[in-house]
Amino acid sequence: MADWQDRFALTGRRALITGASKGIGAEICAVFADAGADVIAVARDTAGLAETARAVRERGRDCLTIAADMADPAQVQRAAAQALAAHPTIDILVNSAGIARIAPATDLSLADWDETMAVNLRAPFLWAQALAPGMIERRRGKIINISSQTGVIALDDHAAYAASKGGLNALTKSLCAEWARFNIQVNAICPTVVMTPMGRQVWAAPERKDPMIAATPARRFAEPVEVADMALYLASDASAMVNGALLMVDGGFTSV
Repeated sequence: MADWQDRFALTGRRALITGASKGIGAEICAVFADAGADVIAVARDTAGLAETARAVRERGRDCLTIAADMADPAQVQRAAAQALAAHPTIDILVNSAGIARIAPATDLSLADWDETMAVNLRAPFLWAQALAPGMIERRRGKIINISSQTGVIALDDHAAYAASKGGLNALTKSLCAEWARFNIQVNAICPTVVMTPMGRQVWAAPERKDPMIAATPARRFAEPVEVADMALYLASDASAMVNGALLMVDGGFTSV
């Protein structure tokens, strides 16, 4: 049996990561590159993508960047075709792109609802649908969905976000049921608030932040690298028997 470094290494693998221009997605690109993977980074922000590519290449790995808006299904499908044309073998898919439209349910606009579902739920399905055929043919693949503890428990003002992440959790389990027989592992990571630009924006107000931290046994929010490290585990051979799981990275919030 290989030693532990080999079990957790991504040497020779190629990973496509959405939401790669900042936050969790950018951190996953860096951690995967540290572990030996080449990266396809997808996001809207071209300046952020350039910074991600620089970080990956500094680690000695290749990085292809693709600009696309996850809210537009045509752009998602075009980006998937572009990625596969450049690299027909993509071993790992990480659906990290996400948005949060936080408002009381009575005030939430239809446009915000629809955009949240498009980015947080439809886009991950389209990416999985595009990349799974190659994984099925090779009898190997990893699909990692960045979900949220809010897909498991309820929070005020999160109706659209929670519905999208709850749907993503259900999609994770459904794809596992269909594709596990082909040695494809499909899992979701469900973090608490993560100190990304989006997390800081939504949770900056003390009246929102302080009760949330008080309800978290760890008494803090998560850092992006803590989610990226869990993604590394799920992308590696070490997690070959983990499938259809919703892995909480929440400091114990959902345990109490």
